[in-house]
Amino acid sequence: MSKLPIDPDANTQTEPLSRAIGERYLTYALSTIMHRALPDARDGLKPVHRRILYAMRELRLAPNGAFRKSAKITGDVMGNYHPHGDAAIYDAMARLAQDFAMRYPLVDGQGNFGNIDGDNPAAARYTEARLALASEALMDGLAEDAVDFRPNYDGTLQEPIVLPSAFPNLLANGASGIAVGMATNIPPHNLHEVIDACLHLIKTPDARDDTLAALVKGPDFPTGGVIVENADTIAEAYRTGRGAFRVRARWMQEDLGRGLWQIVVTEIPYQVQKSKLIERLAELIQTKRVPILADVRDESAEDIRIVLEPKARTVDPEQLMAALFRVSDLEIRFSMNMNVLIDGRVPKVCGLKEVLRAFLDHRREVLVRRANYRLDRIAARLEVLEGYLVAYLNLDRVIAIIRHEDEPKAVMMAEFGLTEVQVEAILNMRLRALRKLEEIELRAERDALLEERGGLEAMLADERVQWARVSDQLKEVRNLFGKSKPAGQRRTLIAEAQEIAPVDLESMIEREPLTVILSKMGWIRSMKGHQPLDAENKFKDGDGPGLAMHAETTDKLMIFASNGRFYTLPANTLPGGRGMGEPLRLMIDLPNEAEVITMFPWRADGKYLVASKAGDGFIVGAGDILAQTKTGKQVLNGEALLCRPVSGDHVVVVGTNRKMLVFPVAELPEMARGKGVKLQKYGSGGGLVAGDSLSDAAFITLAEGLRWQESGGRTRTEPDLTEWLGKRSSAGRMAPRGFPRDNRFN
Repeated sequence: MSKLPIDPDANTQTEPLSRAIGERYLTYALSTIMHRALPDARDGLKPVHRRILYAMRELRLAPNGAFRKSAKITGDVMGNYHPHGDAAIYDAMARLAQDFAMRYPLVDGQGNFGNIDGDNPAAARYTEARLALASEALMDGLAEDAVDFRPNYDGTLQEPIVLPSAFPNLLANGASGIAVGMATNIPPHNLHEVIDACLHLIKTPDARDDTLAALVKGPDFPTGGVIVENADTIAEAYRTGRGAFRVRARWMQEDLGRGLWQIVVTEIPYQVQKSKLIERLAELIQTKRVPILADVRDESAEDIRIVLEPKARTVDPEQLMAALFRVSDLEIRFSMNMNVLIDGRVPKVCGLKEVLRAFLDHRREVLVRRANYRLDRIAARLEVLEGYLVAYLNLDRVIAIIRHEDEPKAVMMAEFGLTEVQVEAILNMRLRALRKLEEIELRAERDALLEERGGLEAMLADERVQWARVSDQLKEVRNLFGKSKPAGQRRTLIAEAQEIAPVDLESMIEREPLTVILSKMGWIRSMKGHQPLDAENKFKDGDGPGLAMHAETTDKLMIFASNGRFYTLPANTLPGGRGMGEPLRLMIDLPNEAEVITMFPWRADGKYLVASKAGDGFIVGAGDILAQTKTGKQVLNGEALLCRPVSGDHVVVVGTNRKMLVFPVAELPEMARGKGVKLQKYGSGGGLVAGDSLSDAAFITLAEGLRWQESGGRTRTEPDLTEWLGKRSSAGRMAPRGFPRDNRFN
């Protein structure tokens, strides 16, 4: 059989590339938003978490039952409901079991499920898990048609679209996720307070946002801590669904006797890894960023205990903690963005009232569906009971029919007017049920079911009764997980931020003399005291002395490089002089091709001449050279040659051509950044040699003349500089006899 030719035109669809990409990306974005990253406002779960809990329920892992291997659970979730990576599924399940991540854990884990230090859980083959009590409350009613089900990914099984959720899990445990073009970050809350807000909203549907915010005082993190925000800020965040909360560690001052004390941190902010926090505090001590902090120790066991030792007993503990709050994760800002799926379909940033309303509407719908399901079950049972009672009233005849008739089913249906269901129930009845007492029990059961049916029908007919029943259910959950239980009490303290005077870390540094040494290869160190600058020091092999200067621990060290940038280093953070120091390029972002020209201590009233090899320069103030980052601050454009502090009334410049020029300081402009102006003329014209450049510059007082030091150490003076006086940017005249051959003044 010959193949039919394929017509490319008939099998090709033409459309603009932008439209094709846009449609496909939109499909991907919607899939990520609705089926992966954003939680449902009704049960507060993402699909992966919902599938994990449902799969564990199908495995009959009840809170009071046995544990099962996490690998088995992960495999069932992946094979039956969630066709994604097993690592992602296990990580999601492990988080549900972490009491430092979940305010009300939904999985009861056995084994290593990670810790607050940031260590990962053990492999799935080593850990075991079962459902927690809170998960049972989330799934109560699944077998009673409380929610809709849908086919799983391959159509072989059914999975719930949403869980019945007996409590507002979205707010109780929080959620976080990054979708396409949107994200969500919801902090955990105290379940008792959230249910109180739900009850108030049921009682007063048009409740004010401020009233609800007064009931839900703020987030309640599983790791505790202290929220330092005023009530108005918290209320505004809950009204709009967006905001941020400052969360601090909880600490106390521990008396050691004899006037000594230490600070003990007992709770750290949510989602802060303790090990990284300790590393950061140790780094602050090493770099002397907080000079009044002497040591940090981690004495944690089951509870957190981080010990902070002050530098001296005279240190104010409030000031020390204020300084640490500024520069470490002992204080964080937790951003809230309540972006959730409404009815599982529409992403929306909701305020507290909208989120609670979505949950309550869901609970009412679950109540109605379970009531209708129960009515259907009652109707089916009543039908069977009526058949049983007919059989008891005509017991002898029923027995005779069963014994003698070939088709007892049809005869009984015709003679007693019974339905097929009733006859089947009678025929399947056991002989032991034919005693007289059973008839009494059947009538009692029928009366009880009729009474229950009447109550359910009355509830379905009256919305107020429905809301009353929802309130009763919420109160039952509150009794299980509320403040009456140790785990239900509020852990995070809500407090007004006490305004402490701004902490000036520089003022905490003890003022001590230092000698700073920078080697030729760029290794920097500091030595205590003002050592002789020409003293011999040890250097690495192949290295030698470069620059040396006297400073104090309170100084800011300015470093000027050939790329025209100024870099700032606190003198107290320099490595000690016992070793060879550390590479300067690790402390500042100094390019490999750039060389250090000079270094000096910063003075607020200082002014400096910066000049390039091309002979351009200007005066810059101290405030314009101070750098705030490791990358430094660009001041001079071009290849820099020198930086000199401004003094005297005239400037002397000398070029590589040995031409010297003297002109007034007033002719130099003061700038913050740029190329500057020409200091001395070079070039090929006027008898000058091409390629000449600036060699050195100095400030003098004209009346005192010019002094320089000869190679033998003798000082020479040129008292009359009239011959070299001129205007800035002129060529100048040959330097005086005896001027150093290297064309430098020093």
